[in-house]
Amino acid sequence: MYKFKSYQYAIALVLSIAVTSCNAPAVVIATSNKVVPESFNTSKDTTNMAVIPWRNFFKDKNLVDLIDIALQNNQELMITLQEIEIAKNDIRVKKGALLPMVVLSAGSGVEKVGRYTSQGAGDASTEIAPGKETPDPLGDFKVGAYANWEVDIWKKLRNSKKAAVSRYLSTIEGKNFVLTNLIAEVAQSYYELLSYDNQLAIVKQTIVLQNNALEIVKVQKEAAKATELGVQKFQAEVLDSQNKEFEILQMIKETENKINFLLGRYPQEIKRDNSDFLSLTPYVVNSGIPSQMLANRPDIKQAEFELEAAKLDVKVARSEFYPSLDISAGVGLNAFNTSYLFKFPESVLYSLVGDIAAPLINKNAIKAEFANANAKQLQALYNYDQTILNAYLEVSNQLSKITNLDKSYDLKSKRVAALNKSIAISNDLFKSARVNYFEVLMTQRDALESKLELVETKKEQLNAAVFVYRDLGGGWQ
Repeated sequence: MYKFKSYQYAIALVLSIAVTSCNAPAVVIATSNKVVPESFNTSKDTTNMAVIPWRNFFKDKNLVDLIDIALQNNQELMITLQEIEIAKNDIRVKKGALLPMVVLSAGSGVEKVGRYTSQGAGDASTEIAPGKETPDPLGDFKVGAYANWEVDIWKKLRNSKKAAVSRYLSTIEGKNFVLTNLIAEVAQSYYELLSYDNQLAIVKQTIVLQNNALEIVKVQKEAAKATELGVQKFQAEVLDSQNKEFEILQMIKETENKINFLLGRYPQEIKRDNSDFLSLTPYVVNSGIPSQMLANRPDIKQAEFELEAAKLDVKVARSEFYPSLDISAGVGLNAFNTSYLFKFPESVLYSLVGDIAAPLINKNAIKAEFANANAKQLQALYNYDQTILNAYLEVSNQLSKITNLDKSYDLKSKRVAALNKSIAISNDLFKSARVNYFEVLMTQRDALESKLELVETKKEQLNAAVFVYRDLGGGWQ
């Protein structure tokens, strides 16, 4: 008879699983079809600058020291490191769910029931020893161990743990992405600071030239060879250049503070050598091939791990449609008096319960969770494809920019050289009154603007190489 009932229970279990399984939606695993081009341009050289450690990439010792401090103190990096710790602890939580939950329990209490209740009447008539009835009120003392375990039949818990591992790996890549951007941002700000230093020096030199021209026009006015208009025009030009000087000083202060912020410290002077800025040579750019970028760039790998985690979340959500099996067990000692607590086997208690539960009707909440998981999977897929596309375009833009900046710098250098000669010529002609003050003013103004533009172009050249290094995934190794 017992064996027949066991068969009945087994048949009922199989039927419930079959009914719920039929209603479970199919899992559609999203896969990326994004194929990157074979090269960034016509070159298929696999030499890639991204594999160079940042200490070897940057040659300026002052810059290397600044990056070192930033990697130790930057608050954003510290926040990211804590995200890694959170993700690591989440793995421990998911791993713990695979194992039985065991708790130890000890307790005591007292209970007084009504004499004329069924329990009270029964207790009063029970003899625990010859001539000795159950005490009233009744004590309750117990100590024991209890366990609960969800059997992972459908790999729900294992997939949940795997998703947590993928997210942990994603946070590590997120940290690497922060490192790459932090190094590039410190370098960018450092070169910006050097460019402002050189612009300040150029403006100061221009002020000296303008003051010399101002003195000449004053002498010419006294000799009736020039007018007050010329004097005022030169004076206004000197004042405008002096105003530029203070604007640049403010930009220097703000850039220094920006670097200090990246370094996680309060304002202080940034150590630097600004004497040979225009002679600095941009880094040699070797972009390799796009497939290398996929392996090197942290944000692409981060998006890939997020996609993998989202796929596992869909499987976890689908498992909710199936029956779950929980096993509970307990063993311990229980007595109404401490003197009986360790009396065997009368005080021993134990239990073993298996519980199967399956959703049959009103599964809207489960369906909604599954739909959300599937939508998030598609989001992760689109984000992965977008990250790859954005990475390729960033590298392509910077490579094109480097080529055009090289040509632009050569032309601007020639323009500065020509204008420097024109300044000397115009000053000589002005002294002999062969040109008017307007031509001198325009020549000095053009020369100043061209020199400032040359410094700006040099800064963009240096930063473009740094950005290619960053966009290819360099800096975090």
